[in-house]
Amino acid sequence: MNDQHAETHSSAWIAQVWISFGVAMMLTVSGIGLLPVDLWARGYILMGVMFTTGSAFTLAKTTRDLLEAKKLRNRISSAKTNRILKEFENEA
Repeated sequence: MNDQHAETHSSAWIAQVWISFGVAMMLTVSGIGLLPVDLWARGYILMGVMFTTGSAFTLAKTTRDLLEAKKLRNRISSAKTNRILKEFENEA
């Protein structure tokens, strides 16, 4: 890929994202642990949080992969169009 079109995140942003995720998970799990319910109810809620978190990661990755594939298809299409136009200009 062309480096000038590469989209990167700063290390500060990446750190903030992971810290935010870690704090949110820690607080959620702590809150579940402090709920005044039976152990099985805590386990059920915790299981739901874990599955939801895993699904969110999977959804984010799939969405990103689809966007990157679309960008690649657009770049290939654009390159083919440019090649055809250059060939047409050279013939004229």
